[in-house]
Amino acid sequence: MTKAELISILAKTAGGSRASADRAFGAFVGGVHESLRQGKPVTISGFGTFVVARRATRHGRDPRNGSVITIPGARVPKFRASRALKIAVR
Repeated sequence: MTKAELISILAKTAGGSRASADRAFGAFVGGVHESLRQGKPVTISGFGTFVVARRATRHGRDPRNGSVITIPGARVPKFRASRALKIAVR
């Protein structure tokens, strides 16, 4: 499903316009971005939780010359599906 398809479903379900659904979806995504940027998890009951995880520093190989390089650690977004979502997907 694409963003446009999701916005169409939101507009149809809520009985509003595509423009208002697009603004609402944009506000939702912006809120998730801001919360994760601050390191706070975002939990949506029955759907799942967006969290910030720490990826450790690790060693890798440069594909051009095969030399060992250090890949720095990073903060990365992750999603943990709720039990209800896992059951629905089965």
